Amino acid sequence: MPRPTVAQLAYGSATVVLSTLAMLLLSQTSSGPGIGVIAMSAVILGLFVALNVPRPKQEPARDARQESGAESGSAAERVPTQRVISSEPAHEPTRERAPVHETAGP
Repeated sequence: MPRPTVAQLAYGSATVVLSTLAMLLLSQTSSGPGIGVIAMSAVILGLFVALNVPRPKQEPARDARQESGAESGSAAERVPTQRVISSEPAHEPTRERAPVHETAGP
């Protein structure tokens, strides 16, 4: 599970605090259950806001050619490489089985 970013924590916390204050001031409730409902709804709203904050985009994994510097230029200049598909079946290495030694009965 990815860790929350600083922006997610900040937006979520600010949403909880500000929405709690706003709902308490607007509802003017003083009962325990009313305050509990407002607090829980503020936490749910804060989680919703924190989960919808856009995450920074991660760079795609680079292959060995790009890391070694063999390929240069911007992303717009790069041309995707084409793979050659062979009609011959792929040859897989075969495993040799150990010889089975049968023993004569008693």
